[in-house]
Amino acid sequence: MKVEQLREMNELELHSKLNEDLEALQNLKFQQALQQLEDGTLIPKIKKEIAQIKTVLNEYKLGLRVAQGEKV
Repeated sequence: MKVEQLREMNELELHSKLNEDLEALQNLKFQQALQQLEDGTLIPKIKKEIAQIKTVLNEYKLGLRVAQGEKV
């Protein structure tokens, strides 16, 4: 997912996407430990997306980004 797409999402959607990605990362790590992971590049991709989501959420927290529907 591109950063521009993440920035279009609201906080609630970002939190749910973050939870999905964290769960997916955990499952991928289990697959890797059991040597069932076919595509080893998925783990770094998911980690990168998690970091991007956390960055956008931090922008909301710092007030750099205003939630849609709120007045400045």
